[in-house]
Amino acid sequence: MKKSLSIATRCIAGLFMLAVPALAAAQSVPKLAVEKYTLPNGLEVILHEDRSVPMVAVNTFYKVGSADELPGRTGFAHLFEHIMFMGSQNVAVGAFDQMLEAAGAQNNGSTTEDRTDYNEEMPSNALPLALWLDADRMGFLLPTMDMQKLDLQRDVVKNERRQGVDNVPYGRAFEVVGAAMYPKDHPYSWPVIGSMADLSAATLEDVKQFFRTYYAPNNASITIAGDFNRDSTKAWVERYYGDIPRGPALPERPAPSAITMASDTFLVLEDRVQLPRLYNTWHSVKYFHEDDGTLDILAYVLAGDKNSRLYKRLVYDMQVAQDVSAFQNSGRLVGQFWVIVTPKPGQSPARMAKLVNEEVQRVINDGITARELTRAQNTVRARFLDRLAGVRNKAALLNTYNYFVGTPEYVQKDAARYDRVTAEDVKRVASSYLGKKKVVLTIVPTGKPDLMVKGGGE
Repeated sequence: MKKSLSIATRCIAGLFMLAVPALAAAQSVPKLAVEKYTLPNGLEVILHEDRSVPMVAVNTFYKVGSADELPGRTGFAHLFEHIMFMGSQNVAVGAFDQMLEAAGAQNNGSTTEDRTDYNEEMPSNALPLALWLDADRMGFLLPTMDMQKLDLQRDVVKNERRQGVDNVPYGRAFEVVGAAMYPKDHPYSWPVIGSMADLSAATLEDVKQFFRTYYAPNNASITIAGDFNRDSTKAWVERYYGDIPRGPALPERPAPSAITMASDTFLVLEDRVQLPRLYNTWHSVKYFHEDDGTLDILAYVLAGDKNSRLYKRLVYDMQVAQDVSAFQNSGRLVGQFWVIVTPKPGQSPARMAKLVNEEVQRVINDGITARELTRAQNTVRARFLDRLAGVRNKAALLNTYNYFVGTPEYVQKDAARYDRVTAEDVKRVASSYLGKKKVVLTIVPTGKPDLMVKGGGE
């Protein structure tokens, strides 16, 4: 899962607040009033009223992602993200989207290693329709599940893989790095979208059993955020979801063993690209670990804006790189820290590796400045406030907190963990994580494997 703070759009407020002390950030993040309760069948319900506009959002989290799959049976969670829009016992194929769109609603879904979510945003009077549609596919999808639907969506997912992974420049980078970073049986070692072979091998009974196991109320939570009447909404939730039976006991999720790397791993992938690209990836920490927010700050200092260390040096001052990015990507189990550089024509990936290593080592040795820390913290605050501006985002965020930390009432604590970061903390995490061994992938134009980075020097 991309983390909500690292993918949120930058807003103009970040520029306005550059001179504001970072320690005020938690105070500027509003507390979200939340009610949470659980139905007898195990479904968690989270309510947040926001009557600023006559809109409401519903976000459904199924606590299943690609990490719950088995080797040789990958891609099921993402496949079901598609199948769930194919109709259910009381909703004809295609009617789910048609009915919501006719009511002025928009909807979507997404899958990560750790969870699958479905969301709708609509005028307030369409809320009972959305709840009924979501409940029908939770409780009554299997009676209409057949081979024709499976084959149709299997082909859709395969085509999505072709368009988004296999036939797009640099599209296999994350898949290749993931396979190198983890043992084959680690749940993060395979891609969320699955492999072509596994998708082809999936039987109708395989898919049905996956649904029976994971798409049940006791493995789900729904968040309703926006303009709604609390009593009516609770009655609708009980009416539509209350009779859906619990699913079976969930399979135990064994904790992956600790991962160590004895040496740097250097990989090369030939692709139909014009320019090579360098990927540096280190093992880091899981979502909401005490160092997770500090690594977000480090990523911003390295390549978060045009004045960040790597971006300014490589793109502006030296003009040797087309672009550079850095981010902390954390999941339920573990995380990774990435630095990605595309050199300009005539510049070598090896030189980019050397320059990246120099800047990382500077942070490890000397730390960061107070100004860099304040700029990063203020930008995080701006992104936070931007994310809280709409009910759709708030519904997703409350469900995220509920799943990863056990309570939806976490927004101020989330903001506060960034305010607590010190320059010394950033120096420490740079040494603790970026000072260790890494995976270095060079994607090169077809026929030019000699451009591969084999070490840190030019």
